[in-house]
Amino acid sequence: MTEHASTGKALRRLLAEVPALRRGLWGTIALAILGTALHVAIPVVVQQILDVEILDPDGVDVRGTAIRGSIAAVAMLAAVVARRSSTLRLASMSAYGLSDLRVKVFARLHSMSAIHVQSARRGALVARVTSDVYRIQDFMEWGGMGMLVGVAQVVLAVTAMLFYNWRLAVGIVVGVAFYALMLVWFQRVLGRAHDGVRERVSDVMSALGESISGFPVVRAFGAEEPALRRVRTAVDAQFAAEFRTANLGSALFSSAEVFAGLLTAAVVAAGILIGPETGMTAGSLLAFLFLVNLLVQPVQTLVETLDSAQAAAAGVRRVLGVLDTAVDLADPGDGGRALPEGGLNVVVSGLEYAYPDGPQVLSDVTVSIDAGTRIAVVGQTGSGKTTFAKLIVRVLDPAPATVTIGGVPIEEVRFESLRSRVAYVPQEGFLFDATVADNVRYGRPGTDDVGIAAAFMDLGLTEWVDSLPHGIHTKVGERGAALSAGERQLVALARAWLSQPDLLVLDEATSAVDPALEVQLRNAIDRLIAGRTSITVAHRLSTAEASDRVLVFAAGHLVEQGTHAELSRGQGPYAAMHADWMAGTRS
Repeated sequence: MTEHASTGKALRRLLAEVPALRRGLWGTIALAILGTALHVAIPVVVQQILDVEILDPDGVDVRGTAIRGSIAAVAMLAAVVARRSSTLRLASMSAYGLSDLRVKVFARLHSMSAIHVQSARRGALVARVTSDVYRIQDFMEWGGMGMLVGVAQVVLAVTAMLFYNWRLAVGIVVGVAFYALMLVWFQRVLGRAHDGVRERVSDVMSALGESISGFPVVRAFGAEEPALRRVRTAVDAQFAAEFRTANLGSALFSSAEVFAGLLTAAVVAAGILIGPETGMTAGSLLAFLFLVNLLVQPVQTLVETLDSAQAAAAGVRRVLGVLDTAVDLADPGDGGRALPEGGLNVVVSGLEYAYPDGPQVLSDVTVSIDAGTRIAVVGQTGSGKTTFAKLIVRVLDPAPATVTIGGVPIEEVRFESLRSRVAYVPQEGFLFDATVADNVRYGRPGTDDVGIAAAFMDLGLTEWVDSLPHGIHTKVGERGAALSAGERQLVALARAWLSQPDLLVLDEATSAVDPALEVQLRNAIDRLIAGRTSITVAHRLSTAEASDRVLVFAAGHLVEQGTHAELSRGQGPYAAMHADWMAGTRS
């Protein structure tokens, strides 16, 4: 969908994407039309009371006035009930439907590869699921009903006016149509303004999120002023965009008030000129004024809701932009295959990979890894080690038929099977703002506290976890901020252990850990990989020494493979790395 697609097109697409928004819609529309029809009937009853009962040459007919007045009162009450019911129904549909939309957008984000999500601004992605959907919900619950009622009211009011005096009715319709054309033009201007506001909101959320997440770096380098300046610039830009948009909306609303006043004055003048001689009685003129008010009222409502409609349309376009993004990490689902039982081997054939808009990072990588083998992946920074690991676990998507696990092409493996049998522990384990136990439980949802404690015991980490203020129930803080880097890795290892994978891929956890925890980490890793196929991106050659085979990467190519003993005796890159390590960089 293009940036300046119409509001109507955006909302129609939204209804197509979210079936819950269409559920019971026709009943809601029927109630809205019924309420509007009863409102339009009231001026007709008032005209009859004035012309027939009050201005009767024989005197006021009190009984007839009372009967018709009662009819008008009942019609008014019924109209209020019908409109209120339609409003509540629409609000309920919007709440349920847009909750589904939030989940759908969130699910689409999780169907994208890690590189796609990481390349986007975190604040912008959060805005798609939160504030953008809120704008849509706000419009659907209130502005949407106003527009729905308005269309019915315009049609019925014009029909009644044509019945009373078609010439005057045509003149009024022409005036309203001219004003509507002005609204259409102004709508486009307002739409672009609201798109700009949503962009500025994303900028603010991104600036705030990064400043808060990067607080330690900001404080360490005394960069408070640049960080504050960036936030201030983003906030000022948002204010300027919102102020301009508010001015445009205010001008539009004021024009509606002026238009309503001029139209009412024109009707009174025309009614006096026409006079009762040509059929414009006092009752007819009064009814006509009521009907003009019913005609102008929806136009005023449209003006009032146009602001929220444009904000909603901007939100819809941005949300649909996420839904329209191609799924680059698709789950084969029911059509996929499960990994075979038992140990898992890995076969990589001619693997190549390039990041979007970036250079080739892996070229023609071919390797076969037997089940139960401990593999170390080494190489200089930027050699492609971590990318290779992510492709093995399908955090990034390899080309078809280049990676097989247990004899099954990885693109054919159902995610449920892949995630339960293959575990990935990144260099910096991410923790959620919950307890230690809750974070470990992600490895196998539903595990009770006894199972969590057993995982730490199996890894030899009982003493460490018991030293925490509340044991496994200790809160770790946002992104694990209450724990050190090494402690976060211990939790990540316990989480991987709980999933009991048959293939384990680690971006080695001991590369940036304080010495006090390094021994515990190494022991936990040894227990974790025992008896399993493991692929460890090794930042320290001590890991390579303890492995069954070593894969050496350089500039995106697999340049060597073999045992530590074989490679260290050779003349290749690994032997040079090993010599440097032995000469003084050993750790």
